[in-house]
Formats: sequence, structure tokens, C-alpha cells
Amino acid sequence: MSSAPLPVLDPAFFDAAQTARAWPFEEARKLVKRLEKSGKGEALFETGYGPSGLPHIGTFGEVARTTMVRTAFRLLTRDQIPTRLLCFSDDLDGMRKIPENVPSKEAMEPHLQKPLTSVPDPWSNEYPSFGDHNNAMLRRFLDTFGFDYEFASATQYYRSGKFDPVLRLAAERYDAIMKVMLPTLGAERQATYSPFLPISPISGRVLYVPMKEVNAKDGTITFEDEDGRDTTVPVTGGHVKLQWKPDFGMRWAALGVDFEMFGKDHQSNAPIYDKICEILGGKAPEHYVYELFLDSEGQKISKSKGNGLTIDEWLTYASNDSLGLYMFQKPRTAKRLHFDVIPRAVDEYYSFVAAFERQTTAERVENPAFHIHFGNVPKVDMPVTFALLLNLATASNPETPEVMWGYISAYAPGVSPQTHPDLDKLVGYAVRYFRDFVQKTYRAPDDVERAALEAVSAAFADLPADANNETIQAAALDVARTIERYQDHTKKSPTGGPGVSGEFFQMLYQVLIGQERGPRFGSFVALYGVENTRKLIADALAGKMLAQ
Repeated sequence: MSSAPLPVLDPAFFDAAQTARAWPFEEARKLVKRLEKSGKGEALFETGYGPSGLPHIGTFGEVARTTMVRTAFRLLTRDQIPTRLLCFSDDLDGMRKIPENVPSKEAMEPHLQKPLTSVPDPWSNEYPSFGDHNNAMLRRFLDTFGFDYEFASATQYYRSGKFDPVLRLAAERYDAIMKVMLPTLGAERQATYSPFLPISPISGRVLYVPMKEVNAKDGTITFEDEDGRDTTVPVTGGHVKLQWKPDFGMRWAALGVDFEMFGKDHQSNAPIYDKICEILGGKAPEHYVYELFLDSEGQKISKSKGNGLTIDEWLTYASNDSLGLYMFQKPRTAKRLHFDVIPRAVDEYYSFVAAFERQTTAERVENPAFHIHFGNVPKVDMPVTFALLLNLATASNPETPEVMWGYISAYAPGVSPQTHPDLDKLVGYAVRYFRDFVQKTYRAPDDVERAALEAVSAAFADLPADANNETIQAAALDVARTIERYQDHTKKSPTGGPGVSGEFFQMLYQVLIGQERGPRFGSFVALYGVENTRKLIADALAGKMLAQ
């Protein structure tokens, strides 16, 4: 997954993009119209990151999805308009609470309310601050994915003077900003609110205090510092920062941002951001609001809580490309971000990559793989699915990937870790996932199921040595059709009799593998081996599975 310069310079892709309906193209069209009206010669995309905790997958998702829109924009404009992606870190924010996942909360307590870049790194002395540590973690991951981006630090931008002209304008238009903000606040908060947050010269803390004076001419504010004395500081040079809502609009105005997406929790505040931006002389960017990610309990994932999946956790069990697919699909639908979503994402990704080779140009620009790889879709031969590998691991209890490869090589002669490195990685992921997450819950077969299993084993004994997955599947189906419990009269078999209900295959997986479901049974048997499967049946009938 890389956002290197567009490889799809074939005019056919540019032409196909003009009518493409995938969501990145729909968003990019809005941006094309925006630049046509403004006459601006560059499109600036921005993503925001709050480094109050380690970056999570949601943070990555903003960059990946924004890059997808950026790629769509480049195709729609035939790559004739320069684009930039700015990943902005709000690291001048005060640390309002101590994250749950730091080594020592006590060590961080003296630094509450200080800017995140003034709080010591709790993990090591490698980075100057807590904010710098988290920024480095974000950059490391984005670099791993090959994103084309520029990193921006609020601390650096405020202190270097990059925001000074707009901050002076904020002092001049203080009343207009307050007119926007005050109606959104309760009575108690209105009495003390100020869009300016001074950083105390005494303690270094970000102060939430009312202003005693805002001097637009001098560009200064006066407030009561922590020692009780009135203190005057300039609004420039990093002596103050803006409250987070005005900060959004200020940043858009100062930098000329054209596109920014954010989570649904920001949606109600978007009109505020827009109005502040316009007050400060800017034009609000195009927005895209995505739904939130949820943890296993259906709660919003949080950097400070550390719930949900981390970036490194996903990549322990699956490729970055599968993560890219998860980000592309249905961004306006709330989705659980937990370990159990990984296997499906992996197999869907390889399915889309395989389809890409067979598709027309118009179909390709709609394919998720196109957007995941920003046009540069690799060719991958994946003879075994991740779901099959997990079931193979469940049946074989592998200690190492080499055990899995023994079955794979027998199933697909000529396929090896050397010839299929992507499959080799998938095998490693499957072994780790099996060890950490797959729980077996076997059950004993009843009398009808025992008879069915004995019949399946007998049918498999009569199969030819070179039986493929279709032949194996057909043999299992032939057995099921003779058993009343598994007959589905709403379906028709090839011979005109009743079809087979899914209950039959569910029983096979529950009794033989200890799972509620699995991939196509014939494919599993072909991979695991017919004789190995017959032994599995014999062990299940003997009650050996229940003793595990």
C-alpha cells in the first residue's frame, strides 16, 4: 500500500474516473468544483491528530481515506493540479488527563495541563516529550505505508510565527468570534470563556481563564496568572493557543486548507469551525464526515483509554493492505474495530485483488483494491484463503508455520514459501492468530450426527487419490441428501431431489474443529487431506475432541 506518484497515467484511467461512482471520486468532484470557482492552483488536503495518546487505527484511517480522495482528485484533474497532504498534530494542547496506558501515572501528574510537547516522555528518554514520542509513532507508521505527506506540529507552527498574522486578526475580530462561540456554551462557561488560552509564563500550563483585556492594536491579551497577578502576553509567538473549536477554523484560514475529513463526533461543531474560518478571512474546506470506530463492546475507541485495536496489533495478524480495505469500505457506517474483523478483511482484500486482473478499466477504478493501492494494484497469487488457513491451524495445532506448509505443499504441489511469499506471510499471520484468538468448543455428536459422520468417512474412503475439492464437496453433499434432518426442500439438488441445509456443514465444523462455521468444507478437506480428515472423524466419534 503506497501513495507514490500515480502509476496509472494511461488516459483510459483518467477517462474512466470521470464517471466513477466510488465514494472517493464523489468527494473529489466537490473539490474539483471548489478549485474551479476559486482559481487556486493547488489543492491542500489536511488531517488532524491529537497526540494525547498513541495513534490508533482511526488516526491512520483519516490519512488513508484522505489519500484515497487525493488520488481520485488527481485522476479527475488528469494530474494537472498540484496536491499536498498535511498531517497536523495538535501537540500544543494541554494534557487534560493522564492516559491509561502510560507506565507511571504518578510521574505524569505534575505535568497536567502543560502542552503535550512540554510533558516528559513517559516511556523513555529517546524523545524530548510525550507529544514528540506520539508524533514519532504516527510518522513511523505513515512512513511504513509509504504515504506521501508533510508532517506539521502545532507547537512549531505557533512558536515559529506561522500563525501570527491570523492570530493578530483573531484579536482584532475577538468580538465576532465570541458572538459565534457564546451561544454554544452554558451560562457558567460563558462567564469565563475565551477563545485564547494563554500559556502561563510561571507554570507553563495552558490556562482556561477569562480575558481581562484583548488589545487588538498591540496584539496582546491580559489575564490573571496562577500567582494572582495580571499578566500581559502577545497572542503571537506561541504565548497562547486557541481553544480547539476556534483552532480548527483558524488553521483552515491560515493554511488555506481545501479538504479535511473528521469523525461524526465533530459533525455538530463543523458549522462553528466554518464560521471561525470565514471570520478569519478564509474559505471553509470541503468536509467528509465518517462514522466512528467501535470496540468489542460497541463503545467508541479512544486514544486515552487504549481500547480497540492499535496499529501494531492489526499488523501482528494481517497485512497493511487488509487494513486499507477496512478503511475503504463503508466509511459512513459505524464499524467494530476488534480482532474478529481481521480474517474477513484479509480474504476480501485478496478477492478484490484477484478480480482486478479480470476487470475492465471502468470496473477497476471502482474496485476497492484500486483505492487501497492508489492505482498501483499488485498481482498476487493466493491459492489458499485466510479462513482455510485458520481452520487448518485449528485442526492441525501447528507449532510452527512449517507444519502448515506441509499440508499446503501436498495440496498444491510446486507452491512454497519461495514461490509464494505473500502466502508465506499469510501462514505466519494465521499461526499467530490461531494461537492468540481461536478458541475451540467441541461438542459430542448425537445419534443422527454419528451416523452422518460415519457415512462421510466411508464416502471419503472411496474417493480417488487425486480427488479435488469439488469431488470431496460432492461426496459430502451426497451423504447429507440421504439424511432427512439435513434435507432442504426449498432447494433442489442437481438430480432434482432436495438440497442440503447449512445445518449439515455447521455440524461438521462444530464436532470436528470446535468452530461454529468455516470455509467450504470440500476446500478444507482438500487442504487438510482426506485421510487426515477421516482420522479427525474417528477421533470425534471416539470422544477424543472433548478431552482436549
